[in-house]
Amino acid sequence: MRKRSLAGVAAVAASALLLTSCSGGGAEEQAADVDFSATPSGALAAWGFENADDVGQSRLDYAAEQLPDVQVTLDATAFDAQKFTTRIAGGNVPDVVQMDRRYVTTYAAQGLLMPLDACFEAKGVTPTDRWYQNVVDDVTYEDAVYAVSQFYQPPAILLNMNVLNEAGVSPDAFDTSDMDGLLAAIGKIYQGSGSTPTRLGFDPVATGQGGLWVLGMGGQLTDDTGKPTLDDPSNAAGIDALKRITDAQGGYAAVKSFTDSFDTFGDANQFVSNQVGAQVANQWYPNVLSAYRDQISLQAVPFRDAEGQPFSLASGTAFVVPAGAKNPAAACAWMTDLTSTEAWMAAGAARAATIEGKGGLNTGLFTGSPEADEKIRSQYVAPTGDSGFDQVISTYYDVVGSGRSFGSSPAGQDIQNELNNAITAALLGDKTTEQALADAQQAAQRAYDNATAQ
Repeated sequence: MRKRSLAGVAAVAASALLLTSCSGGGAEEQAADVDFSATPSGALAAWGFENADDVGQSRLDYAAEQLPDVQVTLDATAFDAQKFTTRIAGGNVPDVVQMDRRYVTTYAAQGLLMPLDACFEAKGVTPTDRWYQNVVDDVTYEDAVYAVSQFYQPPAILLNMNVLNEAGVSPDAFDTSDMDGLLAAIGKIYQGSGSTPTRLGFDPVATGQGGLWVLGMGGQLTDDTGKPTLDDPSNAAGIDALKRITDAQGGYAAVKSFTDSFDTFGDANQFVSNQVGAQVANQWYPNVLSAYRDQISLQAVPFRDAEGQPFSLASGTAFVVPAGAKNPAAACAWMTDLTSTEAWMAAGAARAATIEGKGGLNTGLFTGSPEADEKIRSQYVAPTGDSGFDQVISTYYDVVGSGRSFGSSPAGQDIQNELNNAITAALLGDKTTEQALADAQQAAQRAYDNATAQ
């Protein structure tokens, strides 16, 4: 998902607010009038299913087999927030849209999405059985579920064992609940020229994984109603931990400049080049590194919360049905078929075939569904012959059940943007942590007020 500028998000909120003023409860009323149990048929327009790889195409093929009377037209361009509200305003409404889950509650609060509880009931889907609880929480608003979720690739800490062994540091030193021990390990590994890093002990991915640190250290981004709580005092602990980590390695500006230079997807990536001892990474990144297994040695440990327990955060995409969709019954069937265990097993088979053809390693698929995850792991994830990669794969499977939602909020994307702004300001020393969070709260509250205005 591409991140949008604050100005762009504000413009989206304003345009959506205009639509809300005339839509009222239209989305709920439309959902109530749909016979989701009817045999799906007719034309179905879908948008945002971009660049379908083997996993995506196999699921599309599976859904097509289940719905022979539905003619699907795919607009494979990426979701764009401003384009979405413009299309609705112009009456050019797709039946299904794929978007980042952080947008779902924003549009649900504005009356732009249909609630899907009746869809799930008609298809025999219990959301908390099909998906992890935290994945469902991401797309729930006022006790209704507004999206069909897909994917949940949890973060953990990847360890560069070539670097750790050279520095005499053990994997268990990377315990994020023991900041003094973690800083000691970082100090043994870090190398620099003056204040310029040449090797990081630990890349915490401060803004890309900011929510992980803040929530993991006991903070909260929203209250139970979705209102932003960025100025909650509990949020300071995660940011202060990030500041200690970056200050120990030349300061945030130097760390950010260094990490921006990483050849993350290339032959000179930060693990091959030994530019990091450890790094927070989502589950998909070991797939990238598997091509370099002859040059690197990996292990992984969970990110641990303030109490020392494994901790991860839900993130991923979802399918929604916009208000005014012309064929919501077929949309319901298509979305639930795409995310069924059978569809995911087809994807698992396709991915296994691709990996076999390329001689790669199967690190699993993390679908957002516990049943699908476990079945794919059981059938397709075999020992790789590399004990380090096997341990990495096992670690991600271990932490996937420890996930927590970012918090469902009508201002979800704005909250994430403002949190990143606060982290950047605090780590650079431009503001105190408390002032940075207070300023972020003011901006996020304005976005929330705009999104929920009636």
